Order: sequence, then structure tokens, then C-alpha cells
Amino acid sequence: MFRSWTVVQQGIAASVSAFCIMVAVGVLTGLNIGRLLDASRAALASQDDERELSAFLVGLDEAEAGKRGYVITGEDEDLAPYHAGKDTASRSIERLRVALEDDPAQKTRVDALASLVTERMREMDATVEARRQGGFDAAAKAVREDRERKTMARIRALAAEMRTHQQDIVGAQRALIDRTAARIPRDAIIGGIIYGCWIALAVSYVLARLSRRVVTAVARILGAAAELEAAAAQQGKGAKGQVAAATEVSTTVSQLVSTSRQIAESAQQVTQVAGATTAAAKSGTGTVEGAQEAIDAVRRQVDHIVTHMLDLGKRSQEIGGILDIINDLAEQTNILAINATIEAVGAGDAGRRFGVVASEIRKLADRVGGSTKDIRRLIEEIRGAANTTVMATEDGAKAVDIGSKRFTEVTESFRRIVDLVGNTAQAAREIELSTKQQTSAMEQVAGAIADVAQTARESESGTAQTVQTAAELMTLANQLTDAFQRPVESR
Repeated sequence: MFRSWTVVQQGIAASVSAFCIMVAVGVLTGLNIGRLLDASRAALASQDDERELSAFLVGLDEAEAGKRGYVITGEDEDLAPYHAGKDTASRSIERLRVALEDDPAQKTRVDALASLVTERMREMDATVEARRQGGFDAAAKAVREDRERKTMARIRALAAEMRTHQQDIVGAQRALIDRTAARIPRDAIIGGIIYGCWIALAVSYVLARLSRRVVTAVARILGAAAELEAAAAQQGKGAKGQVAAATEVSTTVSQLVSTSRQIAESAQQVTQVAGATTAAAKSGTGTVEGAQEAIDAVRRQVDHIVTHMLDLGKRSQEIGGILDIINDLAEQTNILAINATIEAVGAGDAGRRFGVVASEIRKLADRVGGSTKDIRRLIEEIRGAANTTVMATEDGAKAVDIGSKRFTEVTESFRRIVDLVGNTAQAAREIELSTKQQTSAMEQVAGAIADVAQTARESESGTAQTVQTAAELMTLANQLTDAFQRPVESR
């Protein structure tokens, strides 16, 4: 795949790969520097821890010295170093506990050391309190006991173990720093060697491919130059025949000019006939459009009638609904009148007049019921007549629609006729114009043929110059081949 790339693509690929090598060397160097910095920070942290441990021992010794001074003198002023040393030792223990949190062994030692310090602080507080309460003798007795010396010995032994452990850590980190510092220049040198070798190989390969392609291109130039020389010779032969052919073409063009003028006159007559036909077609189109408008007016009137008849049907249905309500009211009134009559009979003479009124109301309700039945019958007849009218009107509307469609088709046909006739007239005008232009062009061609003959004569004289140029091109191609061929063969 790499061999099929262009020289530019191969150069870009070589540059990118060299850049990748440089980036890899830089990343490796950065990682080594990161390890060196981590080791340096770890060594510094271990040294800080060792110094903190020394500060702890110093504070503890200061507290011991302050205690002895107070035991000897009994002055409260001598307790200031004692309290300062206790505070220093306590703070150092807390700092060591935080700093050595990630080291399990040291964390265990710090916890044990904190317990021993607490115990030692209690013993020293007891000695100080004995001096304050019992005087010098009681304090001297407490000092002569073996417990304080044993506790201090254990504290110092544990502190020595912690110091040794931290010194071992510092030594390991320094060894790692030395190894990493030695690796950085070594990796840089190796990377530089790889980078230089890769650049040299890539440049050599790309130049070799470039030289081979240049030699191939020069070979093609040589072939093209030979073909150009042969073509120039052939062109010289053809130029002589071109002069004679130009004379014959000039005579033929003169005859074409006369024919073109006759065609232009015929096209002008066709244009006039097409114009008259277009006027007649437009008149027929106007007549058909008037008939179409009349049909549309009839259709609109029919639609208006259908709409009114449909409204009449809707109103009839609404009246029927109202009659249903009136009929229900009449029936309810009749029932109420019967009930009132029954109640009036039960009431005796006092309800006789009320019974007469109820009887009249019932008769009125009967007449209303009969009237509603007559009205309903008339409405049904009106509705039937309206439905019949709507159906007949719809049939008429359909017939009007069919006639309107026919007139629309006729109108469209006349429009197509107008368009076709218009296109015919336009085509005739274009033919007339084209023929005139053709006549003018033929006259120009006649003049151009003379120029062609002159050009052919000039071309014949220029062919010799072309042959000479082709020979010079072949010489330059051979020189370019020699310039690139020898380095390739030496490699």
C-alpha cells in the first residue's frame, strides 16, 4: 500500500512517523522525569519525618531537663521548659502520625511511641507533683525509681527503629533517583539514534522513489517528443492539401448563401399565416369562455336552491321537535285535568266548579293534541316534497356539472390550439431569424475560408519550427534521464 502512494504522501508519512518517534522519546523522558520528581519528593518527605522525630526527642529531653531543674530548685520558673518540651513532643507525635499514615510499620511504631510518651508524661507529672507536695525528698525518691529510666529507654529504642526505617527509605529513594537520572540521558541518546536512522532511511527511500518516477516520466516525454515530431511532419503534408480544399469550400458556401435567402422568404410567409390562425383561435376561446361563465352561473343558482331546500328540511325537523314537545304538554295537561276532575268529585259541592274548569282544560288539551297531529301530517308532506325537490335539483346539478366539464374540456382544447398555433408562429419567426443569421454567417464563412487558406500556408512554414522544438525536447529529456539515472545505479 505504501508503494502505491505519491511522493508527497510518502514524504508526509515519513514526517508523521518521525514526529511520532520524537513524541514517544519525549513521553518516555517525561515519565522518567516524573519518576525522578516522585522519588525526590518521597526522599524529602522521609527526611522531614526524620527531622520531626529528632524534634520530638529534643522536646522530650527539654521536658526532662525542666523537670530536673524544678526538682532541684523547686522554683515555678523552672517549669516553663518542662511545659514547652511536653507541647513540642505532643505536636511532633501528631505530625508523625499524620505523615506516616500510609506506612503500616511506622504507623504501628508511632502508636506505640504515643502510648509510651503518654506514660512518660504521667510519670514526670507525678514527679513534679511529688516535689510540689512533699518537697525535695519525695521527688528524689521518685527520681531514684527505675520506672522512668526504663520508659525512656523504650522510647529511645523505638525512636531509633523509626529513624533507621526512614533512613532506609531515603536510601532507597536516592538509589531510584540515581537510576532514573542515569536512564534519562541514555533513553534520549537511544531515541535520537532511532530518530536519525529513521529520518535517513525515509529520506533515502523517498528520494529513490522520486528518481525512479522522474526517469519514468522522462521516458514518457521522449516518446511524446517523437510522436510530436512525426505529427509535425504529417501536419506539413496536410497543410498543402488544406489550401486547395479551402478554395472548393468557398464556392460551396456561396451557393448556400443563395439557398438561405429563399428559405428566409418562405419562413416569413409561414409566420403571417400562423398569426392569422392565432387570432381566430383566440376569438373561439373567448366565445367558449362566455358559455362557460353562463354554465357556472346556472350551477351556482342550482346550488343555492339545494341549500334552501336543505334548510327547509332542517326547519321542518325543528318544527316536528317542537310539536313533540307540545304533544307531550297536551298529554300531561290531560292527565292533570283528569286528576283534577277526580279530586273535584271527591270534594263534593265545593269542588264542582273546579271540576267544570278541569273538564274544559281537558277538552282544550284534546283539541291541541288533535291539532298537533294535523300539523305533523302537513309537515311530513312538506318534508317529502322538499326531499323530492332536493333529489331533482341534485340531478339537475349533476347535469350542469357534466355540461360544465364538457365546456371546460372545450375551453382547454381551444387554449391548447392557441398555444400550438402560437408556438408555430414563434417557430416560424425563429426560422426566419435563423435563416437570416445563417445567410449572414455564410457570408462570414466565405471570408473565414480565405483566412483558413492563409493560415494553412503559415502552418506549413511553422511545421519546421515544431520539428526543431521536438528535437530540443528530446535532448533535454536525455539530459534529465542522465541526471537521475546515475545516482540510482550507484545505489
